[in-house]
Amino acid sequence: MPEIHAARRRRAQELVRESAADAALITHLPNVRYLTGLASSNAALLLPAEGEDALLATDARYAGAAGRDAPDLELIEDRFIEGRLAAEAARRGIGRLAFEAHEMTVERHQEFTAKADGVAPLPLGRKIEALRMVKDADEIEKLAAACRLTDAAFAEVALQLRPGMSERMVATLLDHAMTRGGAERPAFDTIVAAGPNGAIPHHAPTGRELERGDLVTMDFGALYEGYHADMTRTVAIGAVADWQRDIYELVARAQRAGVAALADGVEAGAVDAAARDVIEAAGHAGHFKHGLGHGVGLEIHEAPMLGHGRTGRLTDRVPVTVEPGVYLPAEGGVRIEDVLLVTAGASARSLTSTTRELLIL
Repeated sequence: MPEIHAARRRRAQELVRESAADAALITHLPNVRYLTGLASSNAALLLPAEGEDALLATDARYAGAAGRDAPDLELIEDRFIEGRLAAEAARRGIGRLAFEAHEMTVERHQEFTAKADGVAPLPLGRKIEALRMVKDADEIEKLAAACRLTDAAFAEVALQLRPGMSERMVATLLDHAMTRGGAERPAFDTIVAAGPNGAIPHHAPTGRELERGDLVTMDFGALYEGYHADMTRTVAIGAVADWQRDIYELVARAQRAGVAALADGVEAGAVDAAARDVIEAAGHAGHFKHGLGHGVGLEIHEAPMLGHGRTGRLTDRVPVTVEPGVYLPAEGGVRIEDVLLVTAGASARSLTSTTRELLIL
């Protein structure tokens, strides 16, 4: 869909002009994909502040894909793309070249400036990431499809959980269910944390077997046409103790508060506070130490970030996760996470639909 990417490049050009640059060198691969349609491990875009003569560079491995996915762009085929585009900027007489300083290493910066004779480099900042925050209709549908695949995988695997299965086995079942359903692959390394391991928010699955009385936290998502889903559910195996039900209900209340706070124009920090206040009031301030959520899209973690002290406002068509948790060392934990779309004039729309009630399997 070259017209979609051309429209995005025109919006990006406005940001380049605002930076007082003559052109921008886009090297962060999700940003290159967003502006061109090309998914690659080695690509960059020279985007002028004016006109339609943007220049895409990639190597021979992706030249065919570039011709297919970005047929409206002039293509340079080279292994060392940044230096090549820097030299092209100098050849075109570009005086001020903005670059993505947050993504570029010192070594790469030295290499590209050495090729950009007479060109003054200046940081572009995270302007393309800010542009990516608000999703268009095509992006929302791809993200919704990724979430549907994630929901379906949970529905399939939840029926199979039983004592004696390892965390790794459960993670593998989730991954296979997502790919069989139509996902490109898992959106990130699937987390399965059983029993005491649930107290570790980003626990890596092990051979630890599920036991009767365990809480099991599963954090996973499908990748669909480049867009990342992210959902967490905590279930009980066979039985649930009072303390487990108590923290589950606490986390569920906190999530409802965070979801209710989502609105067009709301401060990101206010959403975090709405959920965090519920957990702190229950005496568990020290057991919820990560941010409430994050944006999702071409990256699993992207702007905006919902956390204590985070600034910026949410707007219409911005998807975010809301994922409060309570983690009790050596005992276990609970996290509940959904992807929601901020919607102007209405409540946030949940793109994940799996029940948030505690399932006892």
